[in-house]
Amino acid sequence: MKAAQLVAPIQRRGTGLSDRSLAWLFCGPAILLLLAFNVFPLLWTIYLSFTNYRANRPNSPSVGVGFDNYSRILNDPEIWARLQSTSHFLFWTILIQMTLGFGLAWLLNQKFRGHATLTTIILLPMMLSPAVVGTFWTYFFQPQYGIFNYIVSLFSGTREFTMIGSTALAPWAIILVDSWMWTPYVMLLILAGLRSIPDYLYEAAEVDRASEWTKFWRITIPMLLPFLILALLFRFIENFKMFDLVNQLTSGGPGSVTELASITLKREAFEKWRTGYSAAFAIILFVSVYGLSNLLVRFLERVKER
Repeated sequence: MKAAQLVAPIQRRGTGLSDRSLAWLFCGPAILLLLAFNVFPLLWTIYLSFTNYRANRPNSPSVGVGFDNYSRILNDPEIWARLQSTSHFLFWTILIQMTLGFGLAWLLNQKFRGHATLTTIILLPMMLSPAVVGTFWTYFFQPQYGIFNYIVSLFSGTREFTMIGSTALAPWAIILVDSWMWTPYVMLLILAGLRSIPDYLYEAAEVDRASEWTKFWRITIPMLLPFLILALLFRFIENFKMFDLVNQLTSGGPGSVTELASITLKREAFEKWRTGYSAAFAIILFVSVYGLSNLLVRFLERVKER
């Protein structure tokens, strides 16, 4: 054993590489890729946010405009309207997914006959790509031949009904589809938390003759709180930058009632070609999601320390 431990340093000395050099040799390519694909685009976006650069005019010189792009964004009522639409989408999707996810996890934790098969079936929407889900639900909501319209007509008697074509109902359509797709993800996290709670805690509570309600609030919720915060954090980050599903389903319409911040960012950058302006908007969105996520992470750390 000692001889084998002595051979490795001798061999490394023979190649002329120290332990630190070997570490950099293996970690270096990963660090370079991280800088190339994460850090450099972020720094380049920050630089562009202070210019009037347009990507459709790459040969024209970009002029520095200071904080003008940020000032125009923060004083633009249309941008605030898009952020309000995003907040509406975030609030209802997270509320529905957390509520339904908790209920499904509680049900499946009972381990009844066939619960494994039911779990697999519930997880199916999460396994599909957003493009497939968006296309599927677009046909589902079609007013002429959509199944959803047919079901509504059976109960209401009207055939002039469209979900994604109504300014009042279109926001609820994307909320419904996103909740259908990602509630299983929340359910999976909470189910893992429920099954990690030790049985002896409930057994001790039964010895003390605690009611089911007391066990739920004194044992289940405190032990499950880190998983709830983690699910909330993941869904907040993903839904804040939601793009593909909404773009496939409504493209921000009708009008602009379902135009989330990510859709606006795409239009500013690749339809209006206001690259500097859209870069500033991207930085504002990045700082917003980073700040709110950091608050959730700190709260999660405090919960773990208790």
